[in-house]
Amino acid sequence: MSTEALLAGGGGGGGGGEVKRRVSIDDALAWHAGEFGRWQLRHFVLVSSAWLLEALHTMVIIFADREPAMVCAAGDGRCGDRCAGAGAAAGTGWEWASGRASSTVSEWGLVCGERYKVGLVQAIFFAGCMIGAGVFGHLSDSFLGRKGSLQVVCVLNGVFGMLTAMAPNYWAYAALRLLTGFSAGSVGLCSFVLATEPVGPSRRGAAGMSTFYFFSGGIAALAGIAALFPTSWRMLYVVTSLPSLVFVVAVLPFVSESPRWYLVRRRADDAMRVVRAIASSNGRSIPDDVSLKLDDEGDDDNGAGAGKVVDSSASASGSIIDVFRSRTTRFRLVLSVVINLLASVVYYGLSLNVVNLKTNLYVSVLVNSLAEMPAYLLTALLLDRFGRKPLAIGTMLLSGISCSAGSLIAGAGAMRVARLACGVVGIFGMAATYNLLFIYTAELFPTAVRNAALGCTSQASQMGAILAPLVVVLGERVPFALFGVSGLVGGFLVFCLPETKNKPMYDTMAGLEEGEKTLLK
Repeated sequence: MSTEALLAGGGGGGGGGEVKRRVSIDDALAWHAGEFGRWQLRHFVLVSSAWLLEALHTMVIIFADREPAMVCAAGDGRCGDRCAGAGAAAGTGWEWASGRASSTVSEWGLVCGERYKVGLVQAIFFAGCMIGAGVFGHLSDSFLGRKGSLQVVCVLNGVFGMLTAMAPNYWAYAALRLLTGFSAGSVGLCSFVLATEPVGPSRRGAAGMSTFYFFSGGIAALAGIAALFPTSWRMLYVVTSLPSLVFVVAVLPFVSESPRWYLVRRRADDAMRVVRAIASSNGRSIPDDVSLKLDDEGDDDNGAGAGKVVDSSASASGSIIDVFRSRTTRFRLVLSVVINLLASVVYYGLSLNVVNLKTNLYVSVLVNSLAEMPAYLLTALLLDRFGRKPLAIGTMLLSGISCSAGSLIAGAGAMRVARLACGVVGIFGMAATYNLLFIYTAELFPTAVRNAALGCTSQASQMGAILAPLVVVLGERVPFALFGVSGLVGGFLVFCLPETKNKPMYDTMAGLEEGEKTLLK
């Protein structure tokens, strides 16, 4: 007799149908509601579309802060030193080919001795992302919830982005980019967790990898948008900020809060309401004698667990402090932080290097975004076959070996093409790793502290993003060497993490600890 049949036949004691069979959300999805049906597909697409917004706010700097071409207006070769009049683009006869308003660089003269300000404002944005990831990671686990946090960050993104378009000077611009980063850095984090938590265990990995198509799609869309506004960086910020406000009004009202968050917050009726909605939309049903339980709540054959009192403060809320109190999660978090930082240095470093390719910027960004998609597809296909750990190791080592090979190639012509090929393979491998780490990290920690842990690893990723531009300016071969070492070291560190394939997605710290003890027996 199947497990589901046994469950369906249990719980019929002498209580006249009053006794409830208590199951976890994973079991409720797998046995009754459906792991990835029509409800999850609709919810997944709506929520994951927020990744497009993060792509717009993050990568707009490629076009808004680009250095346009300069031309000698005199045309007689008497323009003199370009740096001498670059700020005004007139003092020595030099002019910006597409006008001063085409980018922040041309408007405020961020060239020559002022060039460092371009990298500075980009670093400031990622610093804001790092701060915001920690703040909203905690708020998302606590009273705001996944949906509430996503709503707040999207509103802030739209407002700060619109204000950025009106920045009167460089320092106001830098301050507004810091504020935009504070909110933008948490969009993907909140979206990922909200999109994947209602998915059943056997489909969660493939669904999680599929969220990143939306980010790459957002970058591709940005290339097209930027091509429509090549002469105004301010208009570019307006157009890329409005979608965040539209998302809040037109999409979020049709999105449900995570049933896992409801359950952890001791709102079992709300959690069951969502699970029943999932079942109904999927053409399934939840038996009347079924109720939901956390993984730190006991249950027995006669339903005694339904009346068990559990310390709600230990389950309903959690913070990064709780992660460090447990030896199990502390070890996992430290490793995850280091691995995410190394992966981010390589991913953003190879992505930002597009400005040094000396090709059409719009086409280069489009091609790079499309080149990442096969990595997501391949990983999604192999994720449940080989597991999270082997894939993370393999993709990081692939990127590390490829970048190391690129550092050994010198010269121009065919050698430059070979180095470019190494970079393409490197970003292919690290794009797969970078996004796989979201799934892997989410499964390493229980619901009560999941977003707090993801917020911490996201902060590490943002620190890597801050370091990446500093690595890129070191020349042609040195960055490849550093990217290679980062990939190799990160790959070996993954060996120390446990596999999470087909393992329970725990709700509480106590449930995780108990599960680990059971596995060790």
